[in-house]
Amino acid sequence: MMKRSTLDLWVGAFVMMGLGALLFLSLKVANLSSFNGGDTYPIYANFDNIGGLKVRAAVKSAGVVVGRVTAIEFDNQTFEAKVRIDVEGRYQFPKDTAAKILTSGLLGDQYIGLAAGGDTANLRAGDTLKITQSAVVLENLISQFLYSKAAEGPEKKQ
Repeated sequence: MMKRSTLDLWVGAFVMMGLGALLFLSLKVANLSSFNGGDTYPIYANFDNIGGLKVRAAVKSAGVVVGRVTAIEFDNQTFEAKVRIDVEGRYQFPKDTAAKILTSGLLGDQYIGLAAGGDTANLRAGDTLKITQSAVVLENLISQFLYSKAAEGPEKKQ
């Protein structure tokens, strides 16, 4: 028969492994573990509408996570959302890179997709992307569809 202290030790070890597993899963769900936070450089992008984009959202190029959204502010002069993106230092993009807010799946999280341009000069820390495309908001699409159907008027039967 096992001694009480040995049994307590094993139970404690299993509890610690369970807590470690929970921590690992919570970091995976929050997308915090896939970005090293090491050598990065900031770039900025202005959007008319960011939809449900959140801080810590992924920034992807060709499906690869190349950075994270680190801040979202409202610009009182342009009335746009100013998004700060920290890109990993090992990834370099041309100055004419385009940014687009995309959605993972049909109703998934939103992220920023970067499409590299053809300029010979690369983005540097603090640069602002000139070409951006705002988020597609499902409610706006539905209202545009309904408005266009209402503008057509009732169909006449012959």
